[in-house]
Amino acid sequence: MKNYTPSRSPCAVGRASRLLGDRWVLLILREAFLGIERFDDFLGRLDISRAALTSRLGWMIAAGVIERVPPDGKRAVYRLTDAGEALRPAYDAIKAWGDEWLPRGAEAIPGSDMMN
Repeated sequence: MKNYTPSRSPCAVGRASRLLGDRWVLLILREAFLGIERFDDFLGRLDISRAALTSRLGWMIAAGVIERVPPDGKRAVYRLTDAGEALRPAYDAIKAWGDEWLPRGAEAIPGSDMMN
């Protein structure tokens, strides 16, 4: 499992991309915005391994985006912190851009072999 190491970049975008540039982090955020809080629920909704989910939740905790309540023990929940909630407008903008500009499947891509 790779540990999260905060970026020392002088650029805010560079620092943010260290965490938010990971596909799984964005998808975990999506689920958290939809109200998912339990490890097994994230696992059931995402096509992610236990190890990858554990790793990414650890990164998000280290970055202050999600907190684990209680911090130790079983049956914990993962909740967005104020920093995590502050990402909602950025997430909504990414979602709106994807809805507007990216096709919804192989049949929508010109020249795709899947069109037949």
